[in-house]
Parts: sequence; C-alpha cells; structure tokens
Amino acid sequence: MRDPKWIGISPSAIHWSDDSKKIYFNWATSRGELYNITTTNLKPVKVGVDEQKTLSSADGVWNRAHTLKLYEKNGDIFLADVNTGKTQQLTNTTDDERNPQFSGDESKVTFMRGNNLYSLKLSGGELVQLTNFVHSAAKAKSKGSKRADDGTTNEQDKWLKSQQLELFDIIKVNDENRKLDSADKAVLEPKALKEIAVDERLISAVTLSPDGRYITYRLVKRATDAKRTIVPDYVTASGYTEDIPNRTKVGAPQSSYESFIFDTQRDSVYQINTSAIPGIKDIPAYMKDYPKELEQRAKLNEDRKVTIQDVYWSGDGKKAVVEISAQDNKDRWLMKLDSQTGNLTPLYREHNDAWVGGPGQGNMGWADNTHFYFESEESGYAHIYILDVANGTKKQLTTGKWEVQTLQLSNDKKTFYFSANKDYPGVTDFYSMPVTGGEPVKLTSLKGGNQVSLSPDEKWLAIRYSYSNKPWELYIQANKPGAIPTRITYSTTDEFNSYPWRDPQLITFKNRYGDDVYARLYLPAHPDPAKPAVVFVHGAGYLQNADYKWSYYFREFMFNNLLADNGYTVLDMDYSGSAGYGRDWRTAIYRHMGGKDLSDQVDGVKMLVDKYGVNPKHVGLYGGSYGGFITLMAMFTEPDVFTSGGAIRSVTDWAHYNHGYTDEILNEPYNDEKAYRQSSPIYFADGLKGNLLMLHGMIDQNVNYQDIIRLTQKLIELHKDNWELASYPIEDHGFEQPSSWTDEYKRIFKLFEQTLKK
Repeated sequence: MRDPKWIGISPSAIHWSDDSKKIYFNWATSRGELYNITTTNLKPVKVGVDEQKTLSSADGVWNRAHTLKLYEKNGDIFLADVNTGKTQQLTNTTDDERNPQFSGDESKVTFMRGNNLYSLKLSGGELVQLTNFVHSAAKAKSKGSKRADDGTTNEQDKWLKSQQLELFDIIKVNDENRKLDSADKAVLEPKALKEIAVDERLISAVTLSPDGRYITYRLVKRATDAKRTIVPDYVTASGYTEDIPNRTKVGAPQSSYESFIFDTQRDSVYQINTSAIPGIKDIPAYMKDYPKELEQRAKLNEDRKVTIQDVYWSGDGKKAVVEISAQDNKDRWLMKLDSQTGNLTPLYREHNDAWVGGPGQGNMGWADNTHFYFESEESGYAHIYILDVANGTKKQLTTGKWEVQTLQLSNDKKTFYFSANKDYPGVTDFYSMPVTGGEPVKLTSLKGGNQVSLSPDEKWLAIRYSYSNKPWELYIQANKPGAIPTRITYSTTDEFNSYPWRDPQLITFKNRYGDDVYARLYLPAHPDPAKPAVVFVHGAGYLQNADYKWSYYFREFMFNNLLADNGYTVLDMDYSGSAGYGRDWRTAIYRHMGGKDLSDQVDGVKMLVDKYGVNPKHVGLYGGSYGGFITLMAMFTEPDVFTSGGAIRSVTDWAHYNHGYTDEILNEPYNDEKAYRQSSPIYFADGLKGNLLMLHGMIDQNVNYQDIIRLTQKLIELHKDNWELASYPIEDHGFEQPSSWTDEYKRIFKLFEQTLKK
C-alpha cells in the first residue's frame, strides 16, 4: 500500500515523433521524466529540456499526403513539415487558439480563437474571420447608432430638418452630395461579416465544410436551476472548514442542444431539422411499468430530446453525415445532412431498450467520398460496419463473439487497424484488415494486454504490454504479422521482483442463467483449516479485470496474494455488467443494479464450495466504488452467503449519484422510482446480519461522503450494531496517501482474520 514507485514506474504517454524515427515516453520516476528511443538505437535516453521545448504535440491532424502536421501547443498553432524537419509557428498571440484543421484544398488552416472560427492562408499568411457569434440578440440588433437612418432622434427634429430642406437650397445640395458619397462608400466598403446572435448559449462543435461554404455549430443552453452538491473539506490550511463545489445528482435538469448551419454563400443561418429522426416520438419501453404516466406521455406526443454530436464531411465536401444521440440513451442515429436546407435523411439507427453504449463509440469517419464506417453493437458485440451513403446500404465487416475496442484508418484509407479480444475475452491484440472486409490479420503475439501506437509512417508498432503479474513495459515491433517484438524497458524494482507474485488462474463457471462467468482464482498453497474464501468485486461496474493484463486494481492484486498466503481462496470475477463480453452482458444490470451482478457473486461462492471445498460459513467479500456497492447489497440481501464485508467508497443510494453514469442504467428517479428502490442498498439495510466494515473518504467528490453518512443514520435507526465506519478526512474517491491505503486494508484484513477463521 506504499507509494507505487516501490514497484517501479512503468512507461506511459507513449507517442511517436512525426518522422517515425523516435518513440517518446514518460518513465522511471514518479514525475514521469521524458525518455526516447530511436528505431535504430533501442537504449532509452533521457530527453533534455531544450529538445522538449521543440517537440510537437502527440496529437494533431495530418494533411492527405501525410507530410504536414497541424497541432496546438500552449494556446498557439504550429505546422510541422516531416520532410524538412522544420516547424513553423502560425499564431503567436495571448488568445487561446485551438482545434486546428486543414481546409478542403489544404491551402489554409482553420482554427478556433475564442468563440469564433478563423482561417489562415499558408501562403502569405492572410487571416480571415469566418464567424461572428454575438452573445446577445438584443446587442446584435442594436449594435451601432441608435439614431434613425436620417440622423434624427424624435418627431420634432424630423420636422425641423424637413423645414431646413424646404427653405435653403444649399442644404438641399449638400444633402444630395452626402447621399451620393454614402452610396459610393457602400459600394467600396467590404461586406460586413454576418452577426450570428446566440443569446447566452455556449458555442461548440464548429465545423467548416471542405469547400468552405458551410459552417455547422452547436449551441448549448445550460440548465439554470440544477442544484449542485457541496463537499465540506475539514483538514485545511486555513483552519476553517472550506466548501468544495461539486456535481449535480441524477435527474437534475440537463443542458439542451440545438445545431445550426451558416451558409456563407447565401449569408443565412438555419437550424438542422431533427423532426424526421426515426423514433423521435418513441416512449421508452420501461414506461409500461407506469401506466398512468405512459398514457400522459402518449397524449403529449412530444419529440424526444436529442444531441447532434458531430458533423462528418466527405473529403470532396459533397456529403455530410451527422451522428445524433438521444438524451434518454436509448438510440443513436447516423443521418445524411442536406447542407442547403438543414434536413436529415436516415442512414442508420442503433436502438437499445436499455442504453446504447459499449466500446468503439465515436470510432467513425469516411473511408472514401461515398462510404462511411462506424462501430455498433447491433450484432450483440461491438463490430465494424460500413455504409454506402449514396444508396444507404450497410455491410458488417467484422463478426463474432468478441469486441473491436479501438479503430483507425490507414493513411491511404485502404486498411483498418484495430485492437480486439478476438482470440480470448481476456487477451487484447492488434489487427489489420482491408477496408473492404476480410479475415483480420493479427499483428501482435504477446499474450496479455497490448496497447499499440502505430508509427505515423505505419512501419512500426510501439507496444505497451503487460501480463497478469507483470506491470506494463514498452516493446517495439515491425508492422508485420509474425514479427518478433523487442522489449525496451525493464521497470520493476528488485524489491518487487523478490516476491513470487501469483499468476492467478483464469477460470469460467456457469451462473444460474447458464452463462459463462470469467474469473481470476487465487488458490492458497496451504489452505487455512477453516477453509475461508474472499470474493473481490472490481469497481466501475463496466470494467474488465478477469483478464491476462496487469490490473488497474494492482493494490488489490497484491492484497489478494497476501490473502492467499494466509490461507484464503480468493475469487475475482467479471460479473454481469463488466466490459469485454458484449452488449447483453453489458446491459444485464439495466434497471436492477444488485440483481444479476450480485447473483453472479453468489453463484461464484457456490462454485467455490462445490469445487474447491470452501466452508460456506467462512466467506467474505470486499471492493471499492461499484465493488463497495455490491458488498453492501451482498451483506444486506444475501446475509446467509457472506459472513463479512469490507465496503469501500460505496454508493448507498443511486438517487444521490451523478447523472451521466446513473441515468443510463436506471433512468431517472422521478421517472423510474422502481429501478432506484430495487437497486439502492439503503432500502435493504435491515437485512444486515454479518460483520460490515465501511470505509470512505470525507472529501469524495465522486461518491460523496453524504452517501455513507445517510446509510450510517439508517443503520442507527434500525438498531444495528454489527457495523463500523472508518472515515478518511483528506481522501477523495481515489485515495492518494499511503497511510490511508495502509490503514484501510489493515482494517479489512483484520476483519477477515477475526471473522472468517473461527
């Protein structure tokens, strides 16, 4: 539980130089000092400050020939030329410039400065402002003189001016000359940039079409009456309690979105019309549980709220596809945009009665000027599809009971590169496949977790690799099937290497529904006579931990080794809702967290009893965050299965968690109260029989400390006395201080030692 540097600092933030000759990575110290290797000299070298100053950003956009790279650094825009090795700073201002892009003909660079879009000519450096967003409609209409066109301000002034024109010839002549001068001036003056009134809404997703004619943008109206939580901080430098402003709770009012098109040729602005979206008036299936509310919603016949996420223009600028998501999470659409009218034509709809999600969301783009690729879970697993936008036909390119997790298109747009768990759910490899489809070609060969960064010239793979009991290291390999990877870094310390860390068995067992549950199993070399067992429940819910890579929960991996050393059998499973196993497994917890995800834990215990001789009276469990939530639900609703539980930073009532995570799985409390009542531990606290230890950081800004305090009060009112609460005054959701980690796990270990070995 000490500072992780005692293990050794693994390489991270791995990225290539623009010329594909070097790999840069943070390594060796807790501060992550920058190192590099070259493709010809594989010995890591620390990068000096002078070189660091000249490095381009790891992110950026390339031109079609892949010779020029645009990137933003410290609020300015730069252009790197791979052939010459030179970098040109295109902007040098105190303003924040961001999101650089090449224009369709690549003669200009566009970027955002403040709220507006600008273009800069690469030859000559001419800067042109392309949008003029004005944050008040009243200001836009009244900008300039408040006088009438003739310069008068009231009826009396108008009468006097008319009289002067009637009486004096010289005034008539001067007035006529003024009008002529004004007309000449109007012809000579450049056309003013159209003011686009946006009220007080936020401007986002500004995109220029390749031909430079259309500018699309999204306006965000923030919810004004969304109450936010406050997290008190007790241990402060001032000596006073200080409040930390925090998040809203699920069901709070949400921002609303509208998207528009600015046609620069017609000098007109119009909204993208979402009324033709298929299913725009659909009512979610769960509403059948609320007949009265269902009837009311049917009568209203309202459009569902949607968000246009992005606009994707084909390279020739003749077609555009928009991605749209429903704010109730049940649908995602791809629609063809008519840029002249703002109308949409359906191309693809992904619907899920639970919620649309899974890996690969946002992996999409144009393969050519006609075909658009994307990922979808339509088949039950995240796979690659391609659409012919001209005729609307769709083709699935990858198939099988495995997931495509990352996806990129080659420079020549003829090949897909992607990572997937094709061979086994717990092994991630890197593949290539023609854009037209075909059998994927596996490029990596190391069993475990492979995180691959492809070099810009696509000749090399930088691989960040790990195994169950081996932390992440850097390898380099030629981009060829069957090529041998070469290890670059050796990061672990002698102290870490001195202990024989277990390679936990990866097993499967059948749950009560006949599904395979994947799990890590730690068997003790010398089982304690009491035959105790502990179930570790990973956090996040949607996370994969029963695999062959170094765990995100590395402290718990080491703690499980300690438990096994002390005679415990330890089970760590990917319960229902975990990542890596497809759509139906991912959404199995819909409207009932603490349902199938908990019954999997119970079925796992039965397997341990039947197959490994575990004593059913000596079973405990522990976990953090979602794992803490499951621990509470287990102790409250399955008290005859679990004797003791350590619940860390636990959600106790989902109605008090955040919106973005919770509303996908449980909808909203005021719309689906049933889901919250059957999913929240606080409603089942009376079922506690065993020994419960709760542990929580007091400045937790994710699962607020208020959550555990509400449950504490409930346990007091229920006259329960077999529980304890350990509070950590300076810890957020993810603990940082080794002293806190150590205290936490000493208490959990003591709980198990005192209650599971009797």
